Amino acid sequence: MPSERALLPILFRDEHLVAIDKPAGLLVHRTALDRHERRFALQMLRDQIGCHVYASHRLDRGTSGVLLFARSSEVAQSLGTMFAERRIVKRYLAVVRGHPPPQGEVDHPLRRCFGDDENSGEAAVPTIQQAVTHYRRLASIELPHAVDPYPQSRYALLELRPLTGRRHQLRRHLKHIAHPIIGDTTYGKAAHNHLFRALLGCQRMLLTCTELRFAHPVSGVPLRVVAPLAGEFLRLVERFQWAAALPPEWLPAGVATADG
Repeated sequence: MPSERALLPILFRDEHLVAIDKPAGLLVHRTALDRHERRFALQMLRDQIGCHVYASHRLDRGTSGVLLFARSSEVAQSLGTMFAERRIVKRYLAVVRGHPPPQGEVDHPLRRCFGDDENSGEAAVPTIQQAVTHYRRLASIELPHAVDPYPQSRYALLELRPLTGRRHQLRRHLKHIAHPIIGDTTYGKAAHNHLFRALLGCQRMLLTCTELRFAHPVSGVPLRVVAPLAGEFLRLVERFQWAAALPPEWLPAGVATADG
């Protein structure tokens, strides 16, 4: 996580939008449950570029990757409508326990999780919400380490595309199909999380938003904003020899891919 004076990596910027590569462990904005925290992506970006910004969507604290901000309330409202109408394509990468099918869809309604900054009254929204996630298995591995009753442990790299935007949707959906995300201390498996920490030195949740695709809310020009893998996630992908399964744009320059 960046220090108070560290600059956030800016992936795209114009007079209407700013997109950053949010580090894992950084909150998007201040919440009542994290009063002790002093660093927030929203305030750090405001200080960095010297103007007000509005977060257009959320990433969990442990999730890294593309985070989009509007530079006016009008553009923020437009982006909110685009997200609600599924006109913004979101793509994530996750490392999960086990070997899921090559591809699939999780169509599983979720009970709404209210954040500490939201109204949890009955008049707010329906308690149960539709939630749909598409997934595709990109790579897999089997490690010679016993976990629970199994003599070996299996893991997979998934591309995830949520069609809806429910709180903790990807984490809850992957738990629902018995392939929880590694490093997820709320919905994951402690034994597998411990193995990754002890054996591989991986301290973070292995979920990142790699790409957003959408039409610019003002100009209509198609945009593709990509956050290449970095840090612990990149080191793990290289160690497991999974880089060749990824598009070159999702990797920093110099990493071998399927295109060479």
